[in-house]
Amino acid sequence: MNWDDGDGRFFRPDPAITRVPLPFGNEVVVIDDVLLDPDGLVEWARRRSFHTPDFPYPGVIVEGPKALSERLADFFAQHARGRLGARRTLAHDVRLSMVSTPPAALDPRQWQCHRDRVSTDPSVLYVGSVLYLFRDPALGGTSFYVPRQSPSATDRIQYDSQTMSPAQFSARYGLQPGYMDGSNAFFECVARVPAAWNRMIVYDAGFFHSGDIGRPDRLTTDPSTARLTLNGFFTCRRQAR
Repeated sequence: MNWDDGDGRFFRPDPAITRVPLPFGNEVVVIDDVLLDPDGLVEWARRRSFHTPDFPYPGVIVEGPKALSERLADFFAQHARGRLGARRTLAHDVRLSMVSTPPAALDPRQWQCHRDRVSTDPSVLYVGSVLYLFRDPALGGTSFYVPRQSPSATDRIQYDSQTMSPAQFSARYGLQPGYMDGSNAFFECVARVPAAWNRMIVYDAGFFHSGDIGRPDRLTTDPSTARLTLNGFFTCRRQAR
C-alpha cells in the first residue's frame, strides 16, 4: 500500500463501533479493526525520522502520510463526528507519535491529565483521536478525568505546571514526577479505554485525558515495539441545538 499517494482504500468499510460513556453527556467512540494494513503503517513509520515537538508531548512525532491524513477526515466524518455532536469538519491535523520520555525527565505539565484544546466559541468543537499501532497492551490506553476542584483552582494548577520548576510544583501540590496513573487529589479518573491493536478512540478534546503509561520501562523509539499511535485533531462545527 502506498501511504503517501494511495487510492484511498486505507480503512475497513465496516469497523466495529462501541461507546464508553463519560460524565456530562460525553462519550468516547471506540472503533476497532480500523486500518486494512496497520502493519504497513508501522513499517512506513520505521522509515521516517521522528523529532521532539515544540509543545509538551512526552516523546517524538512525525507528520502523518498525506493521503492517509485526507482519508482519515472522511473516516472520522462517517463513523464518529455525528456521535460527538459535530456536523462539519473545518480543519484537521494528523501525526504519528511515540511516547518515550522517562518518568524522571517529565516536566510538571506531563505529570497530570490535560485537555488538547478548549473552544471559547460555543459553536466550535475540538475533537481528538488516537489509533493504537502496538500489540503490547501494557504500553497503555487512554484514561479520562474530571476535576475535583473548582474551575479556578483547576486553572491554577494547570498554570502553575507551566510556570513552576519541578521542585516548586511538587512542593506546592504534593505530586511527584511520573505519568498519571488513576485518580489523585485533583482529578478523578472516570473511564479507562484499554489499548488494542488497530483500535481508534475519538473524543471531545476539551475533556481531561491522559495516556495510561503503566509500564514506562517498556517505552522505546523503535516503531516496531514503541507505543506508536496515529493522532488526529479535528476542528468542527457543532450540531445545532
